[in-house]
Amino acid sequence: MQNILLPVFYLPPISWFSEFLNPENEVVFEQFETFPKQTFRNRTNIYGANGKLSLIIPINHNGSREFKNTEMSYREDWQKLHWKSIKTAYQSSPYFEYYEDKLIKLFENKEKFLLDFNIKSIKIILDILKTEKAYSLNKEYIKNPEEVNFREKFSAKIPSEYEMNEYYQTFSDKMGFLNDLSIVDLICNKGPESMTYIKHIKKL
Repeated sequence: MQNILLPVFYLPPISWFSEFLNPENEVVFEQFETFPKQTFRNRTNIYGANGKLSLIIPINHNGSREFKNTEMSYREDWQKLHWKSIKTAYQSSPYFEYYEDKLIKLFENKEKFLLDFNIKSIKIILDILKTEKAYSLNKEYIKNPEEVNFREKFSAKIPSEYEMNEYYQTFSDKMGFLNDLSIVDLICNKGPESMTYIKHIKKL
């Protein structure tokens, strides 16, 4: 077993779940880091009709820069927009209708803090995957933690470090396979096979 320190993402990428669900990994979530901009902490990538589409949660700039105190802004109805985008992207996928009632629950209540919202998104995915995974939250920010540090490992800006087999995606006939999107893309297209797929992902 190894202890790993994971950032807490919004409907995380498939690669994040390959580390989170790895039975060899004892998972600690990072909650005290300074909130970094332009990461998967407040965005998720799906496959839209025109290619990769980033859904970004607006943040309330309330003075606190700690991730656990980062508040989401509701000045715009981003929940409605994100759900509409997910539904438009995946309503013709093989498994969306099976998971729709669970996924929509993420957007029904207005959580105050991004951390709580992201953990809720992860719990919904675990329910869909019919699996469980224990995790803990760290107690303080440590620059050089004892755990294997994954805080900067999943970049929204550079290609994924993880090797994945291609699978059918709703728009892949038009634009080809898009690697390492949100876990939502995998579950809507692979359904019950998603867990097996995640287990076979390798780091490059």
